[in-house]
Parts: sequence; C-alpha cells; structure tokens
Amino acid sequence: MEIAQGHRTVEIRCLSKAVLNSKTAIISGVKLEQDEKSIEREREPQENPYVAKFLAFFESVGKPRIERSVSEYPKKRSLEIDFKELEEFDYELADELLDNPDYLLEAARTAIQSVEVPALEIESFAPHIRFHNIPKDREILVRNIGSEYLNKLISVEGAVSQITDALPKLKIATWQCRRCGNTYKTPQEGQELKQPAFCECRHRDFTLVQNQSEFVDYQKIKIQEPLEKLKGNEQASNLDVYLGDDLVHKVSAGNTVRFVGILRLSPAQGKKIVFGRFLEVLHVEETQREFEEVEVLPEEEKEIRKLSKDPKIYEMLIGSIAPAIYGHESVKESIVLQLFGGVKKELPGNQTIRGNVHILLVGDPGTGKSQILQATNSIAPKSIYTAGRTTSGVGLTAAAVKDDFGEGGWTLKAGALVLASGGLCMADELDKMNNDDRVALHEAMEQGMVSVAKAGIVTRFKSDTSILAAANPKFSRFDPYTPFISQIELPPTLISRFDLFYMIRDVLDRTKDEQISSHILKTHRLGEMISQYSKKGKKMKKTEEEALKKIATPEIDADMLRKYISYARQTVSPILSMEATQAINDFYLELRDMGRDEGSYAATHRQLEGLVRLSEASARVRLSDVVEPQDAARAIRLVRSSLKDMVTDPETGKIDYDIIATGQTHTQITNMKKILGIVKSKAADVDMVPLQEVLEEAKTEGIDEDKARDIIDKLEKKGEIYKPRHGFLKPTHRS
Repeated sequence: MEIAQGHRTVEIRCLSKAVLNSKTAIISGVKLEQDEKSIEREREPQENPYVAKFLAFFESVGKPRIERSVSEYPKKRSLEIDFKELEEFDYELADELLDNPDYLLEAARTAIQSVEVPALEIESFAPHIRFHNIPKDREILVRNIGSEYLNKLISVEGAVSQITDALPKLKIATWQCRRCGNTYKTPQEGQELKQPAFCECRHRDFTLVQNQSEFVDYQKIKIQEPLEKLKGNEQASNLDVYLGDDLVHKVSAGNTVRFVGILRLSPAQGKKIVFGRFLEVLHVEETQREFEEVEVLPEEEKEIRKLSKDPKIYEMLIGSIAPAIYGHESVKESIVLQLFGGVKKELPGNQTIRGNVHILLVGDPGTGKSQILQATNSIAPKSIYTAGRTTSGVGLTAAAVKDDFGEGGWTLKAGALVLASGGLCMADELDKMNNDDRVALHEAMEQGMVSVAKAGIVTRFKSDTSILAAANPKFSRFDPYTPFISQIELPPTLISRFDLFYMIRDVLDRTKDEQISSHILKTHRLGEMISQYSKKGKKMKKTEEEALKKIATPEIDADMLRKYISYARQTVSPILSMEATQAINDFYLELRDMGRDEGSYAATHRQLEGLVRLSEASARVRLSDVVEPQDAARAIRLVRSSLKDMVTDPETGKIDYDIIATGQTHTQITNMKKILGIVKSKAADVDMVPLQEVLEEAKTEGIDEDKARDIIDKLEKKGEIYKPRHGFLKPTHRS
C-alpha cells in the first residue's frame, strides 16, 4: 500500500511538473508572441526614419533607373546605385549607410516599393539594391580587415583563388508541425538555420517542406590580396566571400575583382571564442587585370611622356634592370621589351594571337640568372616568383581541392600562371622541375589558357602570362663544342615556345673578369658603407653618394618604372608600318633561305611572330602608335643574337633551328641517316654486318670514327639497330 502510495505520489509529482511545464510553455509562448509583435512593430516601415529619405532619393535621382529596372524585372534583379549620388543627395544618409548597412538597406528596400512607376504586369518588385563606388577610406586591404569593420559596409579587392559550384541556399523556409500540420514561413538570414520557436499547438517538432520553401543560388569563393600590393616577401592574406542570387557565376578563378559588401562573423566551431569572418557581397566589379593597380597621376604622366622622348630611353631602361649585376646588356634589353609586351590580337571567330614575350636564360652557375629574375620580379607591376624544385604542375596551373571550403565537394584552386595573368611569372631552375609538371606550361605559353579536367570539373582558366625562365646546363657548365639542346634537361617542344633564349657563359677573359670583379667589389663596399652609416647615424659624402648612384642606383626609379610600364601597356597599341613590315619579312625570308640552302630550318613561324611582338614592345617604350623601322631593327638584332647563341650548329657554324625542333642538328640527322643506310645496305648481303666495315665506310662519307661510334650508340638506343654479338650490327627493320 505504501509502495502504491509512493508510486501515486511520484505520478502526482510528475503530473504537477508536467502541468507546470505546460503553463511555463504557454507563458513562454505568449511572451514569444509578444516579443515577435514588438519586433514587428519596431520593423514596421513607418517607424524606420530612413524610409522617407530613401523614398525622396529614389524620386529625385533614381526614378528613371527604377523604371528601367521594373521593365527588366525579374530577368534583371539588381538595381545598381553609385554611392557618390547618394552622398551628393544626403551625406548624413550616406555615412549612416556605411556604418549601419543592414538597417538602411532594409529602409531602401521598403522605400522602393512606394516609388510610383508605370504599372506593369508583375506581381511584386523587390530588386537587390547594390551600392558601389564607396569612399576610398572604406577600400580595405584584406590583411587590414579587423573587428572594427564587422557589420559595416566595406570594399575589398582580391584575386579569386578558389571557387565552388553554385549551390541552393534557403531564403524563406516553410516549416510544418509534425503534430498538427500547421505551416510557418521563416526568413533565413546569416549562416545558421532558423525555425519557429513553438507551434500554436505548443510543440516545437518541425520538418522542412522543401517544395514550398524558397531558394536562391549561392556561391562561395576565396580571394587573396593582389600581388601588386605585396611588398618584399609578404604573404598574401585570404578572405572568404559569399555571392548570392544574380551575382553567382560573375567571376572566374584568376580574375582580380572588387567586392562591396558587409563583413560578417562566421559561426565559431565548437565552444571556441575565436570566430571566422566572411564578406556578404552586395556588388561585384571585375577590375582591369593588367596593371590596373598602378595609378598614374597627371604630373607623372607628363614625366613618363618626357622620358619616352629621351633618345637614350632604351639605355636608361636597361640600366634600371638589376644595376648591381654587371653586363648582360642584351638580356636586360630583352627583359625590358618583355615587360612592355606586344599587342594581344583578338580576331574574328574567337581567334587570339598572344602578345606575351617569353624568355629563357640558360647559363653557368654564378652568372647572375637568379638575381636577374628576382630584380625583374621586384620591378614588374604584377609578377610571381617560382622555383623549380618547389613547384608542381598543379601549383602552376590549378589544383582540385576537397575540403570544408566547398561544402564538402571539390573546388578548383588557381595556380601561379593563372594568378599572374596579365603580368610575369619568374620560373627559376626550370630544368629542376619534374617533366610531368613542365607539361603544364605548354598550353599556357602558346594559347594563354590553362585547361583543367579534374575531379569531374572541366573548365579553362585565363593565363595571359609572360614567362621569364632560368635553367642550368646538364653538367653544370657549357661545352662549346656540343649543341645546346643536348646540354639542358628541357624538352624541345617547350624550348621552341620561347621567343628569345640566351646562353650566359662564364668566359675566362682577364679583361672582362677584372671589370666584373671591380663592379662587384665596389657594390659590396658601398653596401657596407650604407649599413654602417645608417647604424651610426652618419651621412655619406657627396662623392660617395655619386659613386653609389653610378654603380647600384637604377637609371629610372622603380616606382616610376612600374608606372611607365603600366601606362604604356594600358594606353599604347602600336600598328606595324609598311617599312617595319618589310624589314621583318626580309629578315625572316633570309633565315628561311639560309636553311633551304642547307636542307635545314633556320626559322619557323614562331620566330616571325616573336619578331612582331618584340617590335611592338619597342614601339611601346617610345609610347608610339606606329612600329617604325628602328623598332623592327631592334627586334631583328635581339632575335639574331639569340639564334646565334643557342641554335648554331658547332660543326658548320650556321643557324640550325632543327636543334630546337628535333633536339639534333641537321648535320647529326644527316649523319645518322648515312650510318643507318650503310648498315641496311650491307645487311642485304650478309646476316650480321661487321662493325669495322661500317666505321671504314662512314669514314669515306666524311664521318670520323668517334662520331660514327657515337651515332651507332644513338641508333641502338633508338631501336633502329642492335648488336647480335660483339663487333657486329644488325638493323631492326631491313626495309
């Protein structure tokens, strides 16, 4: 009985507790309804003091634009407004928009509903109001975005490095009570899912009704600071950016884009007190990717034009490229033309001809190749420096990455060639890069595109990038009696894509050694003086300052040079004159005739196009709209020097482009054919051909024994002949 009573007591207590909880729930529900009503009252349009101001703004300034937007709605769902217009109308309203964007954008959306426009057959007009061109003090570098900008309107510029597919994002959720079947619509804001607190039946068990909910497209991208804004060895900062609705698919990986949006907090993971951040975008504007960051003021434009008229401008520019490195004038002159670049042509039928100039430096160790690359990297308005051993193929082009960034899916991350599009990519120690990774360069160098087919994603990235590469000989130093191509670990197909290639030799010349030694020692001494004087607070003497200026100071200041290059590339697109065209044509035909006489190729169409690009770059240096004969002469001189260095047959002393195209000189190919012909002709009479007989007959053909033995080894490696036994040869195929 006591146990029963005990049970009954427990039941009564449980019942009382349930009743109490029920009452609490009812009270909470009433309180919740009251809170919701109070919130609704607070958000009623007439209580927002900024609605009337925005209504006056739309009526006075934006009405024609709104009428046009209504006629295009809902196909075009955005109304773009220049912030300057709002600032001129009411600067207080504009300032408040920067600091309290959520509240004021809500007022703007409410106000636009009240604008009287011609009636059209649309059920509702609710465009996205997108402000752009906000003040300079709100254009924030990614690295400088701090907590003081949370929930504020800011502008950020960056290069798109990673991008997801378009995904559906819940805009208005329809919830259904599992108990009574009532449905509720809940607007979704932020990144966390919101559902009703209680149903009318006082239960909180809801399910999402997807087919009655509203979704919008959503895309998440990652941007990094533009390379132009980095100084020295600074690491680029990153920021996640969220695009919604009609902003989706507006950008591509590798593009440099300016975003206007509201900085938000992303939910902290677990119970951590450190939050992430992201930018909720209101407006997207793709900026000009080629040196757009370099602003040229009117007085600087005058100085640039003055420099372009100087008859010694080319010498001044050459003296501004790595002045601490002695000599290499032809290489520096070529780099100058590479920085200015040729004209990219866009022809009918989506055909393009690249304007980028590619240069390859191959030299003995310690000749200053890496220093030249680093110096150019510091001068170029937009550039990326990579090194062979630490660079992979996906690092150059694009990588497919699977992580939480892409909501668990695969995303593409842009590589160096894509991020440097419109600028330069320095590829040091190119010969040390894996051959599979180097293959990625082929399409980028010739077509200016990078094709990617990874993880089910098939796309193309723009990589309008000039490449300045450096490599070492296979056995550290050059052998002057061996063709260039056999001394470097690079495939002929890749080398042929370079417009200019230079052999930088360490020549044993006492006079030259003395000049180099004197230059290096003076540079070091002046560097020591600068370091010591700065630590002790001393000032340099005038004679010492003049010596420093003469030895290590660039002819043109680095900042001015960047602006000069940027200005020329943005404003000058020269056209070939008839005289320049004839000069280039004559030189090209001269090279072809030279090869025709020898039965080889001294030039291909790639050299012809390279001559045009270099001539255009030379004209850009002078800010000239016409490519004149002097520009063609400069290009011809550099190409002739390059070909003489790299593709001269050491046996004949003549230019032979077959060295690049096939990896062997025309003489070597001819001799191989002769040896193979001897073996095959003798094999018609005997089963096995004595090696000594082949060597003796080769000698009558003008091939000495050492060369003949070397050719036989090559033929054996190629599988054309084999040795059935020692001292005998046999062709693989008798025909």
